[in-house]
Amino acid sequence: MSAIPYSDDVLPASVSLLQLPDVAKHLGVVVTRVHQLLRDRQLLAVKRDGYIGVPDAFFNDDGTIVKFLPGLLAVLRDGGYSEAETLRWLFTEDDSLSGTPAQALRGHQAREIIRRAQAMAF
Repeated sequence: MSAIPYSDDVLPASVSLLQLPDVAKHLGVVVTRVHQLLRDRQLLAVKRDGYIGVPDAFFNDDGTIVKFLPGLLAVLRDGGYSEAETLRWLFTEDDSLSGTPAQALRGHQAREIIRRAQAMAF
């Protein structure tokens, strides 16, 4: 079994992380399924203070993964963005969005976020 993929912690300290067992509980799956989601790049994780964590912003209040996140991650990966670059972009304030792309992904601007990601790749 391969190691659990994670990025260096490039996120602002204000970004809340869920440890992998908490992600599993949140999703209602076993922790090895979370490991597989990370290996499949459906989620991204960082290592902070000695533990691997997934940004809480990647989850809806009902415990599901934000709908457009896996597709957005694929677009950015296909566009040549590293995990660290993807995380930086997702959690950098953007005045035209009134927040970060990660926040906008949860609302009515989700398709705009994907469109911007596609445009950045070229």
